[in-house]
Amino acid sequence: MFIIDLKYIVPLEQLDLHMADHVAFLRKYYKQNVFVASGRKVPRTGGIILALAPSKEHVEALIQEDPFYIHKLAEFTITEFLTSQYHPDLKKFLTGKG
Repeated sequence: MFIIDLKYIVPLEQLDLHMADHVAFLRKYYKQNVFVASGRKVPRTGGIILALAPSKEHVEALIQEDPFYIHKLAEFTITEFLTSQYHPDLKKFLTGKG
């Protein structure tokens, strides 16, 4: 699993001009079962996306489609971690096993 950490580098007004396209980007990868969860940081200085992907390189390629990346609105950091523990209801989703 990967944590994609976004840090906004422009005023929120500029960011909001591209929010609808960013949400469309997120929805695309939710439909493909790549993104698990996402949302804004509090305070609103960036966002977090949880992703399931085969490699960091795959995540890096996806990020390049994000309007926030394309328009240089945010800096992106990717952290990979192994899900050694999780809620039992998530087992099928995270491991692909029932």
